[in-house]
Amino acid sequence: MTPSTPPAPAGRESGAVLTESALLTMTGIVKEFPGVRALDGVDLDVRAGEVHCLLGQNGAGKSTLIRVLTGAHQPDAGTIRINGDEVQLNTPTAAIQRGIAAIYQELDLVPGLSVAENIFLGHEPARFGFSRRHEAAARAREILRGLGHGEIPVRREVGSLPAAGQQVVSMARALSRDARLIVMDEPSAVLDPEEVANLFRVIRGLTAQGVAVVYISHRLEEIREIGDRVTVLKDGATVATGLDARETPTKELIRLMTGRSIEYVFPPRAEILTTAPVVLEVTDLSRPGEFAGISFSVRAGEILGFAGLVGSGRSEVLETVYGARKPATGSVRVDGTALRPGWVQSAVKAGVGLAPEERKSQALLLDEAVYKNITVSSMQRFASGGFLNNHAERAAAVQLAESLDVRPPGVDQPVRNLSGGNQQKVVLARWLLRDCRVLLLDEPTRGVDVGARSEIYALVRKLAASGVAIVLVSSEVEEVLGLADRVVVLREGRAVHTGPAQEIDEHQVLDLVMEGSSV
Repeated sequence: MTPSTPPAPAGRESGAVLTESALLTMTGIVKEFPGVRALDGVDLDVRAGEVHCLLGQNGAGKSTLIRVLTGAHQPDAGTIRINGDEVQLNTPTAAIQRGIAAIYQELDLVPGLSVAENIFLGHEPARFGFSRRHEAAARAREILRGLGHGEIPVRREVGSLPAAGQQVVSMARALSRDARLIVMDEPSAVLDPEEVANLFRVIRGLTAQGVAVVYISHRLEEIREIGDRVTVLKDGATVATGLDARETPTKELIRLMTGRSIEYVFPPRAEILTTAPVVLEVTDLSRPGEFAGISFSVRAGEILGFAGLVGSGRSEVLETVYGARKPATGSVRVDGTALRPGWVQSAVKAGVGLAPEERKSQALLLDEAVYKNITVSSMQRFASGGFLNNHAERAAAVQLAESLDVRPPGVDQPVRNLSGGNQQKVVLARWLLRDCRVLLLDEPTRGVDVGARSEIYALVRKLAASGVAIVLVSSEVEEVLGLADRVVVLREGRAVHTGPAQEIDEHQVLDLVMEGSSV
């Protein structure tokens, strides 16, 4: 398909310094790995002062393209030009020297170092071989003030900052190297709505200074708000470029990404009978400083959704139910039997499974095979006489992987090779194999493209239909309301509303989490 290139849109009301000439031009970029052509002739041009959004499903080639741009991978064909001059970005250092920096979803900051040390890591102000810490601190303050965050203490350990603060530090580090083009990979994934609004304010400040931003996100509503132009990748190739971020219909963006029309339609709800047994019962659960007085129950086949801002206690409640945190008060019962507080083995034995928020660091063994990740919680099923039946183990994993359409097929490859959506399917397959009674889902579609989202939604509904009691946490209110049968709204660790999902809308939820009023 020949990429379409509509006329460029006018600049944002934010005062972005849009120029007609391209700061960056990537033409015909090809990158092959053994058995895989990850990039198949990608074209991308980015202008100074614009927010250029890069869209595509997981596995479309976005990450590989960014690694080529930042010098981590070398292209097998194609050209890269900066301000019209062809360049060779052979190393990350070469990219940095050309003014290209990247801020990844999983920030690469050093938690034990200070804010200033992280900002100037690798290029500290020095004289006669000695680091000039006072100068570094002063320059760090200046950069942070320029980003509108002069309140961040430069001598504080960066690991003690909230996610939004760490992201600002990552931006400051990019600017400390005089970056003229900053790649932001899913920058809003761990932010609440207020923090996202602040992120957009910072981005607008950068573009007003002529800095170009390549913005990668699966949240199409963000593209509308912050983007100028859009490039869409599919199967390693550019299928459209230069699209107007505000004017291009959502259905068209989805069609370009997937090759088919996908509506943001959630699977139909099944009727939850009042005679259905209560599987999970939580009573007066509290942890000082996190949440207090949380009580709820979930029947077989029911999906209970938790909505609230980041920091409202949503994930902490799930982890406490699972036994990863010990409550100060309260009880958790599964099928009427009380679980031992703060004891994961008690929850797992009772049939409770958790798909955590950070699947890569908390759920997956990234260098292990897909089938090992599926069977890791059910090893006793395949053990006999002290020996593990690898054939039976692998066969069970193959059956589940095929039923969930894990792609690319093949359970012997390392799970780190899979896209985010397919990694999430592997986590769900793990608990399917264990025949869970209760499944706790924390941000199940974070970093997952629209095509994989619809598959995960269908899978969650299918699990519920089989009688599993599901508790869902999501930062996307639309997702909670569309997928859950009932909703609990949390604000500052307390439930401010509980009721049927169909009786509350997105605006009411936002009013609740911001004001704490009741519906």
